[in-house]
Amino acid sequence: MSLIKQRRFAPYFFTQFLGAFNDNVFKNALVILLTFKIVSSYSNILVNLAAVIFILPFFLFSPLSGQIADKFEKSSLIRKIKWIEIGIMALGVIGLALNSIPWLLAVLFLMGTQSAFFGPIKYSILPQHLPRAELMGGNALVEAGTFLAILLGTILGGILASYDHYVLPVAIAILTFSTLGLVVSYYIPTAPAEDPALKIDFNPLRSGKRIFSVLASNQANFYTVFGISWFWFFGSTFLTQLPNFSREYLNGDPYVATLLMAMFSIGIGLGSYLSSLLSKGRVELGLVPVGAFGMTVSGAYLGMMDIQFSTDPNTIVSMFQSAPYIKALLALLVLAVSGGLFIVPLYAFVQTNTPSEYLSRNIAANNILNALFMVIGGIFAIICFSLGNSIQGLFVIVALLNAVVGLFIFKRVPEFTLQMIAWILMHSLYRIGKHNLDNIPREGAAVLACNHVSFVDPLVIGAVCPRPMRFVMYHKIYNVPIAHHLFKNAGAIPIATQKEDPELLEKAYDAIAEALENGELVCIFPEGGLTPDGTIQDFKPGIGRILERTPVPVVPMALSGLWGTWFSRVKGRAMKGWPRNWLKKIDVYTGAIIPVDDISLPVLQQRIAALRLEP
Repeated sequence: MSLIKQRRFAPYFFTQFLGAFNDNVFKNALVILLTFKIVSSYSNILVNLAAVIFILPFFLFSPLSGQIADKFEKSSLIRKIKWIEIGIMALGVIGLALNSIPWLLAVLFLMGTQSAFFGPIKYSILPQHLPRAELMGGNALVEAGTFLAILLGTILGGILASYDHYVLPVAIAILTFSTLGLVVSYYIPTAPAEDPALKIDFNPLRSGKRIFSVLASNQANFYTVFGISWFWFFGSTFLTQLPNFSREYLNGDPYVATLLMAMFSIGIGLGSYLSSLLSKGRVELGLVPVGAFGMTVSGAYLGMMDIQFSTDPNTIVSMFQSAPYIKALLALLVLAVSGGLFIVPLYAFVQTNTPSEYLSRNIAANNILNALFMVIGGIFAIICFSLGNSIQGLFVIVALLNAVVGLFIFKRVPEFTLQMIAWILMHSLYRIGKHNLDNIPREGAAVLACNHVSFVDPLVIGAVCPRPMRFVMYHKIYNVPIAHHLFKNAGAIPIATQKEDPELLEKAYDAIAEALENGELVCIFPEGGLTPDGTIQDFKPGIGRILERTPVPVVPMALSGLWGTWFSRVKGRAMKGWPRNWLKKIDVYTGAIIPVDDISLPVLQQRIAALRLEP
């Protein structure tokens, strides 16, 4: 929360908060007016047409907006967009005064266009102002703030539109908040252009194809973006049904529907905050499967629970006086909290796993997919209802689909599941101290060289490392039954000695070279085996051969505190006798990157040994 007080984050946060708030004031006011005041017939068609019109610009302009965000300085772009927002709001006031439906729908299209141009900047500017250790916290605040802004804007828009003389109150609100957003935007620090030499392609089809090809070139990024878009399918489907769920199942008054929306928004905020708290400055992918599990279980429970329809209309007060209704509220809250745990690490991973010069375009591609998935979500709900499903039936179907999609993504990007397992196991077994992990490069090929103390060393490293990596693993451990499938999905590289299996040794060197050529991080244990006495053993020459074939930087890493644990060879053989030393304090240190030209086995061994002695 301290970020809110700092200039490098606060002006940006309140600028995007006021923008989302203002958008929803106008959009919901327009929906209420179309439904109850300006027209009495065809309101259902117009309300859905309005939703389509707002989303359409994301398809048309996101490829262009991503290029612009990468090519130009971002804080000045934000100010230009906020000036345009004031102009659009002024046109909206004219439309309200004229009671002109075509005019108001045209204004809605312009609002969608403005949002499409702001979207890539919204997430790509964060890594320029926040270090990696603060990205989870920054994204958590942005997600929480966005959903709070949506809730408050929706409520205020509905209140203002209910007045008999609504034009002046709505006009004052949207012009005031858009002006406040502009003023605050002038305090956003400079964010230099990431790719100033970029030649902009104005053809939306050609440039759209290009940004998706860049996104698809990185499998982890592509399926992470797919997961973000699925979240919007899931969330928008549940959120859209809440008013009718309140009326048909809870017999709630209009304020009960608002309560349900508030629970959803508060839950997203709590989940976002919890993700930041649990990650402790790391992009914690292990939270994503936890969030997906919570979304599935709570969504299915909400759909299958027995809710007895009350003949008397429910109010907010009566909702908290009935056990079934309290359970429904808690299920919705858990669903939203799980959503926060799911979405925040995904955005942070894209930000840290994308080259900075392509980040805005990746976000633009994500915005296109988000819009597409929300449209598909609406169509899917219509199909389900036309086939005779109830709202609760839809909840169950979407919850089960969430499990299927989650398993698909986790299969394609095993880092999510592996980091969850590593995080749960390691934080249950030990208290882990992390030191100077920012020395691990955010992107690009590198070798992570670490001393080898115990059988859980890879789990410890995987639990704290800020980016995915490939482990080089002794083939006999790699082929252990049951665990083999996990190691294979993790991309571990099995290796043997020249005497044991020369063919497998050559395959291992080939696989390591291929991984490094693809810009991956590879972790090796140069000692070639576990230490028998707690000291660092002489390094084997294999790392020299790796670097000779693929010259890349080396990051020295040291593990301290694992000697003496059950998984070390302190008793001659690891895992002998009863487990011991649970919750022992262990430390992970990384040193400054060693350029490949300065590498030698004695130098590397000396650097890692020195790290172990750090206090």
